Amino acid sequence: MLVEGAVKVQSRTKGIVLVIFAAVLWGVSGTVAQYLFQKKFTPEWLVVIRLLLSGVILLCYAFFKLKKDIWDIWKYRHHRFNLILFSIIGMLGVQYTYFAAIKYSNAATATILQYLSMVIITCYLAVFLKKIPGLRQAVAIILAIVGTFFIITHGNVHALSISKLGLFWGLSSAFALAFYTLQPCSLLSKWDSVVVVGWGMLIGGLTFSLFYHPWDFTGQWSGASISGVIFVVIFGTLIPFWCYMESTNHIKPSETNVLACVEPLSSVFLSVLWLHISFGIMEWIGAICIITTVVILSGEKT
Repeated sequence: MLVEGAVKVQSRTKGIVLVIFAAVLWGVSGTVAQYLFQKKFTPEWLVVIRLLLSGVILLCYAFFKLKKDIWDIWKYRHHRFNLILFSIIGMLGVQYTYFAAIKYSNAATATILQYLSMVIITCYLAVFLKKIPGLRQAVAIILAIVGTFFIITHGNVHALSISKLGLFWGLSSAFALAFYTLQPCSLLSKWDSVVVVGWGMLIGGLTFSLFYHPWDFTGQWSGASISGVIFVVIFGTLIPFWCYMESTNHIKPSETNVLACVEPLSSVFLSVLWLHISFGIMEWIGAICIITTVVILSGEKT
């Protein structure tokens, strides 16, 4: 019994470390993306490169390392349709809207607004399951509204503190992340997550490349910008996705959501310290409200 208990503790510790590491990398990645946009890189080019390279690497990892048959998923019409839907609306949607939100606001604000997806998911499930939200959910929704108000207005009801495009893409990112979270459930119950995410990235990248060619590049190349692109692809996509997915084998999904709140915090701190983004008391109040919302909703029984 002691050995079994020690193994469980070790497994749980591993899961916690993995999800926190993934969240920190995602937060840092958003700030690195903002730095690249300041160097005249475009969200469109970065999304195409990120998705294409990450998709190819993940599928190669699944095929050669995990020994998965990456082609089986295409044998079933229903799964083909869901995979394409997930790739274009979910994967591509969440990647582009998030980077666009960073471009028109900043990494910290974009990341925090994206976390409103938890409220959208809660409202969707309440309607879908025909269940009136309980007290905890109602409090969480109110906190999310208050937090968003402080983030976008600085407490001044007569003016927006971020651009209209920044607000539009930030809220779009939240809806895209909600779709990304809910839609592939049937796929993930049947197929390995690495295969689903790998195909999602590759198809999303190929689809987007029809409109924004990866060879149509604008930006200022330097040692720092090259390192930034590599970081976004490897440390902002491949490694955190693997860490996050692996963590679900060791801790509960609700716990991963709570621990993933490290992402907006790391994004805020790095944006302030590195890019010198102004983040005043009103933004901090808004951020705390939204992060508290995620913690409350993640603790709900499903």
